[in-house]
Amino acid sequence: MAPAQSKLATPILLRESTIRAVVSQLTQLYLSNRTRISRAVYITLFVALINRVRNAIAEQKAASAHDAAKRSERKGTTSSVSTAADDQDAAAAAAAAAKKKKKVELNREFFRSLLRLLRIVVPGWRSKETRLLISHSFFLVLRTLISLKVAAMDGAIVKALVKGNGREFLMRIVWWMLIAVPATFTNSMLSYHQAELSLRYRTRLTQFIHDKYLSQLTFYGISALDDRIKNPDQLIAVDVAKFSNSLAELYSNLAKPILDMTIYTLSLSKSVGGEGVVFMALLVQLSANVMRVLTPPFGKYVADEARLEGEFRFQHSRLIDHAEEVALYAGHEAEKDTLDKGYFTLIKHVNYILRRRFYHGFMEDFVIKYFWGALGLLLCSVPVFVKLPGQAVLNMGDRTESFVTNRRMLLGASDAFGRVMFSYREIMELAGYTSRVASLLDVMDDIQSGHFEKKLVSSSGTENNEAVLRGRGKVVESTDIEFIDVPIISPNGDVLVKALSFSLKQGDHLLVVGPNGCGKSSLFRILGGLWPVYGGTVHKPPFTDIFYIPQRPYLSRGSLRQQIIYPDGLRTMRAKGVSDADLMAVLRMLGLEHLVELYPEGWDAEAEWRDVLSGGLQQRVAMARLFYHRPRYAILDECTSSVTLDTEKAMYENAKALGITLMTVSHRRSLWKYHSRILQFDGQGNYVFTGLDAEKRLALEDEKEDLDVLLRQVPELERRIEELTAL
Repeated sequence: MAPAQSKLATPILLRESTIRAVVSQLTQLYLSNRTRISRAVYITLFVALINRVRNAIAEQKAASAHDAAKRSERKGTTSSVSTAADDQDAAAAAAAAAKKKKKVELNREFFRSLLRLLRIVVPGWRSKETRLLISHSFFLVLRTLISLKVAAMDGAIVKALVKGNGREFLMRIVWWMLIAVPATFTNSMLSYHQAELSLRYRTRLTQFIHDKYLSQLTFYGISALDDRIKNPDQLIAVDVAKFSNSLAELYSNLAKPILDMTIYTLSLSKSVGGEGVVFMALLVQLSANVMRVLTPPFGKYVADEARLEGEFRFQHSRLIDHAEEVALYAGHEAEKDTLDKGYFTLIKHVNYILRRRFYHGFMEDFVIKYFWGALGLLLCSVPVFVKLPGQAVLNMGDRTESFVTNRRMLLGASDAFGRVMFSYREIMELAGYTSRVASLLDVMDDIQSGHFEKKLVSSSGTENNEAVLRGRGKVVESTDIEFIDVPIISPNGDVLVKALSFSLKQGDHLLVVGPNGCGKSSLFRILGGLWPVYGGTVHKPPFTDIFYIPQRPYLSRGSLRQQIIYPDGLRTMRAKGVSDADLMAVLRMLGLEHLVELYPEGWDAEAEWRDVLSGGLQQRVAMARLFYHRPRYAILDECTSSVTLDTEKAMYENAKALGITLMTVSHRRSLWKYHSRILQFDGQGNYVFTGLDAEKRLALEDEKEDLDVLLRQVPELERRIEELTAL
């Protein structure tokens, strides 16, 4: 058996020796041409990077051209209105398109939206935000340089420990403690800069949104004319803050790791070779691509969570606004069910996100901490087991120092790359907040340009109605009011009056009457500039010349003086030359002078005026506001429903004495004598516009009522005649 085993072992030994020889020759060949190979690798990587950038630029240009073409098509239509249709396939297709449009991911749309927001939060190179970014970047570089120094000091400390040199070891420890001072100061400055940037971003973005949201009645259009955004308060108060914080954190979480990877890799390549670093980087990139494919869409999850948070908050706000009605109906149980449903839907979604983050975090920790760590240890061992060209023979202490220093830098580079990978999830969350904030800006831009998207469910649903809703009329600024073939549309999309035409000159006081839902409110919304004109031509004075007083007036937060001069401020009031004595004269016209005497602060008294004042007092305060502003036209919508006839007389006579042309919506016969024109709707699409003779109309109304009484007595008289005839 021994000779046979010897014969079998000989070929195996020959093959092993041959393999060792081949490996040795290849190693020597590699080491002799190491410089050329490194250059070839670096040139290849550089060319690949240039090609990647060129392709990205080409794709971006193509996407920009596509977006420009879509915008030009969109400008062809000034309004988008949805009506109830029987075609369910079209509705399903529209829903699928909307869902696809709202998908949150790292695409060109995200980068376009992010760039738009960046131009807002960082308006220019001379802004304070730019200076903060430059200062933040300086401390990021300083922190990386300090980390390199600390890595070298780690190796020196271990070297002194291995050599057994106590004095050198203690000196290294002293230097270690000294470098801790600038290191900790740098970390504190980085935290301060991040918090300050977040605050500055939020301030810039909030101011920008407030300027757009509270201009051109955009805030009204979002809630009344467009249904794409249900909770703008959530977006402005919460999502803007989360976006700002996420953007500030992302800069620090991306800039520092990328800088660390660059510097650590360059320093490490001097010790272990650039090709070794490139080989490890390729393996890391491969594993990173696998992780990115397996990463859940956290951006979409965050956007959905923000939406559910906003809906839950809106339900609470709605309960507060309608607390009295809910209490009168004893609807607390029904409202509790609604709130519980909204809350548990939110919590279910949050728990789902937590589970996905658990599995994803497990995968990330394994790959980043252990797999990449093992590759790093192999790379650090190269100088120990392989003598590189130009490398001097090292003793045990130098080898230990080199290994510890390289390992420290490698751990720093690995940690930096890990933070970059972790930041992918943060980028997806930023994409969610970016989508929410950008959608608000897009909707505000559309509303200011006259483009609305609202599902108007017309009860008739005829093709004529759809044609009217898609149309647009013309608004001309004029001193008088004139409607020429203007359709009157209800909030749900019904065409109440197909073509309304009437004219009103200054001094012609108009009374508007008709049943509920006939178009009175829609008419005044058009006059006030709140609703678009769907057709015809409207001649009307500018917005500042028309003042509106509803049945339940709006009382702002602030002093008693502010209730009278709203929306003016104290400075504007002084600029108009109006004093508190002038305001007191206005209050005397309406018997309200006692309000100033009720509070020690007088005009500066502050209270929740809606709760303090009764309904009648609120209507009188609103009329005092009208007397202060003295507009050319006033829309009075049942504004005297809670006052006495004497007070009503004082309100209307003083208003006419001030030269204000009145347009009143009311069913009170006592108001007829204050108007000279009447516009009467019948609720069937017809109307009458004519002069108003109050005395004649009252006489006719009295006669009509008398005849109605007689007619109601006719059946009883006929029955009595039948009885008398039978007798």
